[in-house]
Amino acid sequence: MKADKIYLVGFMGCGKSTVARGLARRLDWQPADIDELIEKREHDSVANVFAKRGEAYFRAVERAVLFEQLGARHMVVATGGGTFVDPQNRAAINGDGLSVWIDVPLERLIARVPADGRRPLASDRVAFEQLYASRQPAYALAHHRIEGGRGPAAALVEQLVDWLET
Repeated sequence: MKADKIYLVGFMGCGKSTVARGLARRLDWQPADIDELIEKREHDSVANVFAKRGEAYFRAVERAVLFEQLGARHMVVATGGGTFVDPQNRAAINGDGLSVWIDVPLERLIARVPADGRRPLASDRVAFEQLYASRQPAYALAHHRIEGGRGPAAALVEQLVDWLET
């Protein structure tokens, strides 16, 4: 096994949460989802935290929640779409485990992510596309890249298990 902890990174809607749960189940590890942990801590949805407190507040809570995950082993952590973009978060992630970028083409993400306000940064499609483009260089700094968006999450889980075991 290449690692005892995996961090899944990538743009919103790429499948990090679904793949994290499936991979954790497959490896008999614990799953963790940064956005879910933020919602639990804040007693509110990510969208509401963004709307009520702003992105700067959200990012500070995100970092605190991420740093609480450091050191634990045998975990698969689904990060938020912007978590890995922050250099301090990225250094912590890459120092604590293996980071895997689930790379999904923009067209597939547009089809997956509704512009209905549930994801605050997806409501403006032009801004969504610009954000996607601006985050690609950061995601490329992950330890491993896997192509997503074509098949079921279970297929990605198996690809990752194969990669981890080689």
